Amino acid sequence: MVPERKQPAYSTRALSAETWGDFAALVEANNGVWGGCWCMGFHPEGLSRQGAQGNYDAKQTHVRRGTVRQVLVYDGDECVGWCQYGTPAELPNIKNPRAYDKELEELPAWRIGCIFTGKGHRRQGVARAAVAGALAAIEEAGGGLVEAYPEQVEGREPQQGAYFHTGPENLFEDLGFERDRRIAKWRWVMRRRVPA
Repeated sequence: MVPERKQPAYSTRALSAETWGDFAALVEANNGVWGGCWCMGFHPEGLSRQGAQGNYDAKQTHVRRGTVRQVLVYDGDECVGWCQYGTPAELPNIKNPRAYDKELEELPAWRIGCIFTGKGHRRQGVARAAVAGALAAIEEAGGGLVEAYPEQVEGREPQQGAYFHTGPENLFEDLGFERDRRIAKWRWVMRRRVPA
């Protein structure tokens, strides 16, 4: 019988000026994440035309101004992942906006943007800890309707080498989110109300 592998005990902290170095070390260790996005795609300005350096500068500016909401996940002292969240005004750039707007009945109070787990830590519960940390922060901020835009895994061919930057649907389902509507072949709007 194979012994069950114990999940590490993670802690979470907000991305801030104090944790910027931890976040930057994780991004740099992972090719700037998708070649230098620095988790800027959902922000109002989107990805920079100046590439990785422009994204780095913009993200650092958001952190200095306090206009970013992101939960960092730690394994001991090492930052191993994150979950970005914010209001629709803070994170307006979602994938498939036309399909999203087509059947929109109620804007959410909050959006969950990208989720990332560093190399060597995947499939160990980091994304779950990150989203749970974001949901706890949302509850502390007053709760409300939360949306996520994960990718469907069930019924789909395995995605070799792919990374679902908005997370897999089953993760959100496990955390109490329900499908609202499909906005692309494999992408769903999922929603959950978080109490205040």
